[in-house]
Amino acid sequence: MKSKLYSLLGVALGLMAQSALAQQQVKYDLSFPNAVHHEAEIKVTFSDIQGDTLKVLMPRTSPGRYAIHEFAKNVYNIKATNTQGQQLPVIRLSMSEWAVPNHGGSATLSYTLFADHADGTYAGVDETHAHLNAPATFMYARGFEQAPASVTFNTPQGSNWKVATQLKQEQGNTYSAPNFQYLMDSPTELSNFDFAEWTVNDGGKQKTIQVALHHTGTSEQFQQYVAQTKQIVAEQQAVFGQLPDFDFGRYTFIGCYMPQAVGDGMEHRNSTILTSSRPLAAAMGPLLNTVSHEFFHAWNVERIRPKSLEPFNFQEANMSEALWLAEGFTSYYGDLTMARTGIFDLKKYASDLAGDLNYVLLLPGRQYHSLVQMSQQAPFVDAARSVDPVNRHNTFTSYYTYGSMTGLALDMTLRQKYNKTLDDYMQALWSKYGAPEKPYTMADLQETLAEVSGDATWAKQFFEQSVFGSGLPDYARLLAKAGLELRKAKPNEATVAMLNFDYKDGVATIANGTFVNTGAYKAGLEKGDVILTFDGRKLKSEKELNKVLKKHKPGDSVPVTFTRHGQARTTSFVLDEEPILELVPFESIGKQLTPEMQAYRAAWLGSKAK
Repeated sequence: MKSKLYSLLGVALGLMAQSALAQQQVKYDLSFPNAVHHEAEIKVTFSDIQGDTLKVLMPRTSPGRYAIHEFAKNVYNIKATNTQGQQLPVIRLSMSEWAVPNHGGSATLSYTLFADHADGTYAGVDETHAHLNAPATFMYARGFEQAPASVTFNTPQGSNWKVATQLKQEQGNTYSAPNFQYLMDSPTELSNFDFAEWTVNDGGKQKTIQVALHHTGTSEQFQQYVAQTKQIVAEQQAVFGQLPDFDFGRYTFIGCYMPQAVGDGMEHRNSTILTSSRPLAAAMGPLLNTVSHEFFHAWNVERIRPKSLEPFNFQEANMSEALWLAEGFTSYYGDLTMARTGIFDLKKYASDLAGDLNYVLLLPGRQYHSLVQMSQQAPFVDAARSVDPVNRHNTFTSYYTYGSMTGLALDMTLRQKYNKTLDDYMQALWSKYGAPEKPYTMADLQETLAEVSGDATWAKQFFEQSVFGSGLPDYARLLAKAGLELRKAKPNEATVAMLNFDYKDGVATIANGTFVNTGAYKAGLEKGDVILTFDGRKLKSEKELNKVLKKHKPGDSVPVTFTRHGQARTTSFVLDEEPILELVPFESIGKQLTPEMQAYRAAWLGSKAK
């Protein structure tokens, strides 16, 4: 009887809590009377406040970013009133939190937002647009995390601004979010953008894809962009066999390619932000490559999601061990899609692969950290800012590129050893964790690889060596199956590897931190050293350096005199062999491309869209 009474009490309390949440609402109102000076005026009303004091916060982090950004630095003129319009005290509790006591159950805060950085993380406002990332824009309140929110955008009179967002349109320029997490994940572009949309029949469900693009290009360029975006959508849909079930039935590409924009791409649940200062005329391919990367996130990370990012914390840095898959495999498929659609030809795709392989294979980062450990450094590197020098050129390899080349290795290995593909692996992850939206663990990833390959021993070994370790396969052997040769671009050529000089006033100054696996590092040279002579010759230009190098072969030792902090020094420099690799099709270098290689290449790089 006692347990039954407690049970009934629990139900009653639960219903009371649900009723309270149902009455709680958050209403935002935005206007832009001083857009020319990058200001937005924002009001937010919190109704049915529980407790004596309302605690209001500005986010410190943003979805898709992992570092602290302190968005509160750009808000000021903070005021609060009650329902009668009487001013309430606003007490600052910390850098990002304020208290409003004596609110009487409802309070309206108003504040000015300064916004002059239009990208995927921050906000940008001027006379041409308002580009708003939600965490950089909206204050929120403790206890209102499950309350619905409405947002009204008051566009400047005569501006012709329209609204592009994944928020649900209610009426006119008023939109809604079901809760705090969805609001924070919903960027918005207000401008006189170009717009296109189409409907995809996905297994009997009608799903709408939209493109809203604020740009300086022509109508013809916009139409080309839309047409190739359609190809990207279809190609990636084919990888998984279906599109995600987008909330409100639509997905929106929100682009801002304006001179004042900052290059970026940021995924969200039902939209993506795409920004660049480069116009369509000059950068159609690279901009579409970002489209490809970000749309793949609609499956991989927005729904196939690591448990370590659940729930996203808006007041602390967010760390995950799985970004090698969340970002790295997305990078692999972003590029692969460009080849499968034909937007990039084989030569371009192979050249880009070579660049990524050079980065991963030649830089020393893997000596210090595994793939998992690289992922865990995201709060330090992904748009994070610091003023003190770091040694990341030696100790860090981006989980984007490192993960992408791990994806390449896994794809090639599955094809060649198990008659499976990375597409099969992604489909399995989608079926087990993405479609049901069940966050995964690292053990889940390994278990799924074992299921797809049918070889649990190999799957365990792969994770131990290449995920929790730093092992990489023989890429030359793997890629030869596709009729691609990975080789040194300039064998037996002497060089000063990975060393850049600033040439000024007749001397050369080392412009970058030296890498531990190079002759410069072993010679004790460092950034800022001024080279007086190199093999007895003054280095007045790159031409002078090349004259020295042409007289030598790799492994030769040359004398160097230099100054550091005004003091003259000497050392010996052992010349490196030029390490740069190239990836070239067999047929372009006179090697036989067999029918088996052609079939393999077509199965890998050919279109999968029907």
